[in-house]
Amino acid sequence: MNRSARTAALTAVTAMALSAALAVPATAAGPVAAPGGHDATTRAVRAAVADGVPGVTVTVRRGHGTWAATAGVGNLETGKPRSVRDHYRIASITKTFVATVVLQLEAEGELSLDDTVEKWLPGVVRGNGHDGRRITLRQLLNHTSGIFDYLRDPGFQQKYMTADGFMKHRFDRTEPEDLLAIAMRNEPYFEPGEKFTYSNTNYLLAARVIEKATGSDDYGDEIDRRIIAPLHLTSTSVPTTRVTLPRPGSRAYSKLATTDTGPTYDVTELNPRLAYGSGQMVSGSADLTRFYSALLGGRLLPPEQLKKMTTTVESSRETSRYGLGLVDRKLACGVHVWGHDGGISGSNSDAVTTGNGRHSLAVNFNGDWSGSTDAIIEAEFCGGE
Repeated sequence: MNRSARTAALTAVTAMALSAALAVPATAAGPVAAPGGHDATTRAVRAAVADGVPGVTVTVRRGHGTWAATAGVGNLETGKPRSVRDHYRIASITKTFVATVVLQLEAEGELSLDDTVEKWLPGVVRGNGHDGRRITLRQLLNHTSGIFDYLRDPGFQQKYMTADGFMKHRFDRTEPEDLLAIAMRNEPYFEPGEKFTYSNTNYLLAARVIEKATGSDDYGDEIDRRIIAPLHLTSTSVPTTRVTLPRPGSRAYSKLATTDTGPTYDVTELNPRLAYGSGQMVSGSADLTRFYSALLGGRLLPPEQLKKMTTTVESSRETSRYGLGLVDRKLACGVHVWGHDGGISGSNSDAVTTGNGRHSLAVNFNGDWSGSTDAIIEAEFCGGE
């Protein structure tokens, strides 16, 4: 499965030149035209490419109709455009899938959100002030556990998020226990339940709880059985150690730095197990709109569990609140949309839907240093067209 790491860097100048050259011809496509126009959305997609994003793919589902568009390139070397059928890494959007399975298990009586982490994972959350005996599953799902986020560990960042580190370690076979050990070497952010701080470690643990509660070898098997197969999400998967993306797909690009200047690296191939339950999945825009429409439309959870999922706490952003793997975002025009965003090396994604699930959008950038998915969402739901 492994392919040789691509070590040659593409310059930022080349990336910007190709992106700008292809910014204008956003191409609309779709089997059925959704009612209403999408001119504002199209302009926002083009603006993202003009801002430096290599390429954008977006799909909108409204009622029984769909609309999709692309702009920019999927390959900076060949100039091949992006496709509305592209597969891409959805990163933290994975969290909504994981939370949905946990809530399904609660509805079936297999577990309770009030269960402690210790009950399902004895002795796992211990060290430097962490104590799984005082943390509930609900606190994992709404990020009020206080557990340290392993992605914020300086050693982890040096090893996997710098150019030298990423190129050397992108195919490492890291196990969840290794990531948990990193988190436990650091102190918790606060006492359980005290406040909100986003931590990827929470969903690594939630995935492990799914495995314990179901007897599955991998939490991804439950996502496949309970969500992917019933909804016929043909572009969605939970890859184990596959480093390549399914076809069709675009290349993914990153600066592998905290700035938007410098060389642009092709980071398409990587071992997704490094993200585990916090961000391991692959999907496509059409599948994501179908998933969130089904979820908020009541097709995946009983009313009691959906109500728990949409019960929110204050988050780190003034315009949004966090539920259980689900973000309630208030747009500038007053419209509320529910969903999640996700960022991983070379890929920024966002997927949202209205509270009734009838108007959904999913968008992906195949570059991680510029552009705004927020602007595209605002344009679609507040554009007034």
